[in-house]
Amino acid sequence: MTMPATPREPDADAAFGFGRSLLSRVLVGTPVREEPLTHVADLPGRTARFVEWPDWVAEPVVAALRESGVPRPWSHQAEAASIAAAGRHVVVATGTASGKSLAYRMPILSTLAREPRATALYLAPTKALGADQLRATEELLDAAEELSSIRISGYDGDTPPEVRQWARAHARWIFTNPDMLHLALLRGHARWSRFLRNLRYVVVDECHSYRGVFGSNVALVLRRLRRLAARYGADPVFVLASATTADPGVAASRLIGAPCEQVTEDGSPHGPRTVALWEPPLLTAVTGENGAPVRRSAGSEAARIMADLVVEGARTLTFVRSRRGAELTAMGASRLLAEVDPDLADRVAAYRAGYLAEDRRALEAALADGTLLGAATTNALELGVDIAGLDAVVVAGFPGTVASFWQQAGRSGRRGEGSLVMLVARDDPLDTYLVHHPAALLDKPVEATITDPTNPYVLGPQLLCAALELPLTDDEVRAFGAWDVLSELAEQNLIRRRGHGWFVTGESRPHDALDIRGGIGTQIAIVEGETGRLLGTCDAGRAPSTLHPEAVHLHQGETYVVDELDLEAGVALVHQETPDWTTSAREVTEIAIEEVLEKRAYGAVSVGLVRVEVTHQMVGYLRRLLSGEIVDLVELEMPPQTLDTRAVMYTVTPELLMAAGLEPDRFPGSLHAAEHAAIGLLPLVATCDRWDIGGVSTALHGDTGLPTVFIYDGHPGGAGFAERGHRELVRWLTATKEAISDCECSAGCPSCVQSPKCGNGNHPLDKKGAVTVLAAVLAELTAGT
Repeated sequence: MTMPATPREPDADAAFGFGRSLLSRVLVGTPVREEPLTHVADLPGRTARFVEWPDWVAEPVVAALRESGVPRPWSHQAEAASIAAAGRHVVVATGTASGKSLAYRMPILSTLAREPRATALYLAPTKALGADQLRATEELLDAAEELSSIRISGYDGDTPPEVRQWARAHARWIFTNPDMLHLALLRGHARWSRFLRNLRYVVVDECHSYRGVFGSNVALVLRRLRRLAARYGADPVFVLASATTADPGVAASRLIGAPCEQVTEDGSPHGPRTVALWEPPLLTAVTGENGAPVRRSAGSEAARIMADLVVEGARTLTFVRSRRGAELTAMGASRLLAEVDPDLADRVAAYRAGYLAEDRRALEAALADGTLLGAATTNALELGVDIAGLDAVVVAGFPGTVASFWQQAGRSGRRGEGSLVMLVARDDPLDTYLVHHPAALLDKPVEATITDPTNPYVLGPQLLCAALELPLTDDEVRAFGAWDVLSELAEQNLIRRRGHGWFVTGESRPHDALDIRGGIGTQIAIVEGETGRLLGTCDAGRAPSTLHPEAVHLHQGETYVVDELDLEAGVALVHQETPDWTTSAREVTEIAIEEVLEKRAYGAVSVGLVRVEVTHQMVGYLRRLLSGEIVDLVELEMPPQTLDTRAVMYTVTPELLMAAGLEPDRFPGSLHAAEHAAIGLLPLVATCDRWDIGGVSTALHGDTGLPTVFIYDGHPGGAGFAERGHRELVRWLTATKEAISDCECSAGCPSCVQSPKCGNGNHPLDKKGAVTVLAAVLAELTAGT
């Protein structure tokens, strides 16, 4: 720990030097003989590209924006706004702090100012982001007398009944989220007829966060919105705001179900950034499962780094995956700072995102004026919080997607000055890969957002909601691509054909049965036992492995322990507690091929995309200290669960493996290790979390008669992740092989081939054999293309 220095204000010429100097101070505090720094990159800054206000922007809007501190728009803001004003759907995909909100405020406020009855809808993935945007828009309108007639309102689960009634009758711009759109506006569309009839614009903010099953549900909710708007004679223009992603126009078009133009050239300024990749060392005194080494935790490493940065007077934000982790990181930093300067210990805090707006504003103000120098927070803070001018951002563990990483990194250097961004690797194969292959993080295109609105398990409940809102015509069913799904619903007597369309039967309440953020199928309610408060839901298929008795459950950063799981009643009772360990389920899994969707042979290797039935049964759970040390394995038998989903698979002949130097007794461990690492690396090519997917490997599978590896989607019907892996198989498996090879452990560890959810206790695992398997498979794949 170094002695405190006064805060620095670097000039532009020394910008890179500032980021590098912060990094050098962190390195000074690194224990002797440790070399955690794997890569440093200096990313140049960008100067602002201003343009004049477009002619179509209403003069009162221009005046209000100038008064709020926007003299002229940046180029991407004007380009996206002009596309929307011309009546075409558009997505603006630029970096954090690039002012994307101006791109939709210009056309919306201009239209609302000119057309007294026109309305607009704003959708945010979180209540916190929606509330912040509502507040910012209110402040803008309050400062402009000529715009005071534009009435706006929030509309979410916390909105009082009298405000909801006023909003339906009078509001011209509603700020809400997809959940309330689904449950209130669409279900009760007759009460919203005034609003829908005059709907001109729909804003979908942070649209890159709509992925997987949640994104697929939102895509269908937006199609239902467009359908009902058309029923009332409206054809709203969609304006989407996204972090930088691959093919944002394609993803946005798939999300809204209509062609969408893209704006990706960022005209906003930002200062130079120094990006450092950091891998904590393997510990010798602590061992994990089967005696494997574990790394020093990313959270404790981030605490020391943040303390060193705060000593330098650098305003620092540290992103950690859970509130518990954020609190431990802040406490660790404060303890280290107290040893150097007791006054500094009080200038670091933990912070929970998404709770009270006053707390968020207090944090913003404290970081802005330097009262608070360091904050440890959960990843949720990456959305919709106005924190600018940070000198450093520390990311404790890769946040899952490159888009999220840059979203978090974008909090640094907003004053046009230099800054430092540090990624501290967790004990995880993907983190290992990224810190040793920086181009995959710094140079690759950001991932495409994956949604699959055609998933029959998603489409069925959505069709029932659409039919209840307005009878479905045959043409609409064809447009949804849903004849097969509709036929199944009709066979179940859930929907019926009458003279002028398809109607929901009986007293069905499909809107209440569909949780667009939850899993698919029957939902398990997660309830706090003492208060009866509903914390959330989980699909029944996942509940045994995630909500078993004594499981540690995280909700919005809070930690709970499960007391009871009743699958028949559909409820899991929990109590709030912060144990010193985490839990991970141990399952045994079997997989059967139901249908081959695609298959291709490459010499001795065959690759396929298949529909599978997965049967898994939980047999116990592992308790692991935050350091990574194993406490114990608790046996616990739960009922078997089946899952109908999609998988990417490959088979390899025994002859090829033996020719590569593997004897048959090494097949199981080699395939098992390759499967584990591949699960960890799939998020590199698909916007998923490793907990969204599963895998099975076997030296002899009954359906193929060959050594086989399956990686499957953990959602009924699939979520698009396996298909993405199938398309990107060579890049995915190449990264998997390199991640295993780059790990310095001798026989396998959580950073390469061990899995936190392995039902076989991470045994057998053959690290060197996994590299051999993957090298042989890749040689056949590349030779056959």
